[in-house]
Amino acid sequence: MISTSARLLRLVSLLSTRPAWTCRELAGQMTVTDRTVRRDIARLRELGYGIESDPGPWGGYRLSGGTRMPPLILDDQEALAVAVALREAALSGVLGTDQAALSALLKLQQVLPPRIADRLAEMDATFVHTPRPEEPQISPGMLLELAAACRHGERTRLSYRDHAGKTTVRDIDPYRLVHTGSRWYFVARDVARDQWRTFRADRVVRAQPTGHVAELIDPPDPALLVSRSIAGVVYPLYVTVRLAHPMDQALRLIPPTIGTHRPDGPDATVVEIGGNDADQLTTYLLSLGTTLRILSPDHVRETLLRRTRDLLKDNGGGRPR
Repeated sequence: MISTSARLLRLVSLLSTRPAWTCRELAGQMTVTDRTVRRDIARLRELGYGIESDPGPWGGYRLSGGTRMPPLILDDQEALAVAVALREAALSGVLGTDQAALSALLKLQQVLPPRIADRLAEMDATFVHTPRPEEPQISPGMLLELAAACRHGERTRLSYRDHAGKTTVRDIDPYRLVHTGSRWYFVARDVARDQWRTFRADRVVRAQPTGHVAELIDPPDPALLVSRSIAGVVYPLYVTVRLAHPMDQALRLIPPTIGTHRPDGPDATVVEIGGNDADQLTTYLLSLGTTLRILSPDHVRETLLRRTRDLLKDNGGGRPR
């Protein structure tokens, strides 16, 4: 006779394959009595599964929404599909700045059977994630390593490459991962300097656990720390633009980690954005997909006008009919 837990899993699996089952059908499939089926249905309801029943000889049981999230039963293909979808959601930031997809993927990966984990690793090795403009590449494996370091609270030896390409090694106490919409940042305490720091996750070369417990002394607001860190970066060139949007809409269009905002009346916002050169800033402004006016400097405005004229010319604009 199979154990109660195994029987409950078998019952959930059966209920999920058809819109409805009679008690007798379930008993026949599981080789148990009708009474056992009714008792197991009651146990599943206690666990949070929403199971509805219809009275009468032709009545039956069917799955519906429960009061809380119960355990899910997934076959190999379903588990692999969910893992791939969660990985893409984490990399693309489609869910915004929260880490729900990354947290769920980390939990799922820890319980995947080796046969599924190996297939997922094979797919990771062959899939290429195409980033948006100005978005850096980061491997799913490294993202999960950093998430695991935060989750386990273990001091980590971090090999990190800075903007100049120089690699340093330091011990850090991992705390949180923050997604800004374009890239991931790793928030951790630099042990030697006793300072809270932000690290671009795509520049992490290696993260090696040390076996020591992390000391999270007076941890900061991770999102605020990242915002301040980004705002403190000095760029060689800045452009000031006027958007025909009120402040709240402008902040959704250009996040505070990208530009500095100030209202220009009730229906417009002036934003200052930093970049490496005029071409980079022009590319970003065009990607916004909204009307705007460049207030300064003149050579960024000229670069934008030249780019739009070239686009118009390349696409047949101005041709005589």
